[in-house]
Amino acid sequence: MHNALVTSIGSVPIAYGTPTITPVPFDHEMQPMLAALANDPTPPLSEETLASARTSGPGFPDAETAAAGLSVSVQELVIPGPADAPDLEITVFSPRERGASPLPILVNYHGGGMIVGHRSWEHGRVIDLVARHGVIGVNVEYRLAPEHPFPAGVEDAYAATVWAARHATELGGDPGRLIVMGGSAGGGLAAAVSLMARDRGGPAIAGQLLLCPMLDNTNTTVSSLQYDGIGTWSRDAALLAWKCLLGEELAYSLDAPAYASPSRATDLSGLPPAFIEVGAAEMFRDEDIDYASRIWAIGGSAELHVWSGGCHGFDMYVPESEITRAALAARDSWLSRIFAETRGDEDV
Repeated sequence: MHNALVTSIGSVPIAYGTPTITPVPFDHEMQPMLAALANDPTPPLSEETLASARTSGPGFPDAETAAAGLSVSVQELVIPGPADAPDLEITVFSPRERGASPLPILVNYHGGGMIVGHRSWEHGRVIDLVARHGVIGVNVEYRLAPEHPFPAGVEDAYAATVWAARHATELGGDPGRLIVMGGSAGGGLAAAVSLMARDRGGPAIAGQLLLCPMLDNTNTTVSSLQYDGIGTWSRDAALLAWKCLLGEELAYSLDAPAYASPSRATDLSGLPPAFIEVGAAEMFRDEDIDYASRIWAIGGSAELHVWSGGCHGFDMYVPESEITRAALAARDSWLSRIFAETRGDEDV
């Protein structure tokens, strides 16, 4: 119980004022990592620490190192960016051993609130899917805010997706089995790219794999307030991210563009099937549940998994946990079904 005024946007309760809300407990396997994080002397993310946050923290292996020991080939490419914008860097991962049939393509956008991060953060996630599913993985670099505010990052993501579809054959891929994906901000970009592809008439997208996606710029859901100052990604970090991306006027406004904040989209019809995964113990829980519910409300296809006790990005932070194993199995199942549903005659 709390003493705040509660209303709603869509089907999600929105709490105003300064309520006292008890967070959902974290899973016991998250606790050691969260305790270590709480004792980390690194200053919290802010406008003043943003530059240092981009260069500090744990290092991530380059693509060749991340793929070492696996039957996965690596290509580092520079491709055209959006009109009148810089070229884009992408990393393409492909199975070394493959048949003659074209393979599904996964286009991944990294997390980091659209203000920090690098595609190397998620080489491991993409390589794992390439190795286990025999697909082609395209890991995309995009411009970050505030130096490059909306729509720079999402236009980069869309341009890379268009490129992957147009060049699918030379990559050994099937443009009819192209899936966009990402975690956190990357999940928000995948949702936005799906909206853009629908509205702009292509490319065809077979599915959107949204992992704890960052969708709602208002940051007013109950779960947003529950994880104010705690967890692996807190409300303060999200508020900063939206301010950097959209500026003061639109940062937390219901008038924000849908291609920046997919929760603002008024029409979710005609979208590719969505897989939406989120932890029950994280700030994006309610906005992700709402997005799935709104897709169902118009007869769309969405599969929603809310993992009890999961913190934001639990699969990256605690990869050996039981809920990570369960989450990966659910993703694998959905991907296998999407690949099967979109398989052409030449693959049968």
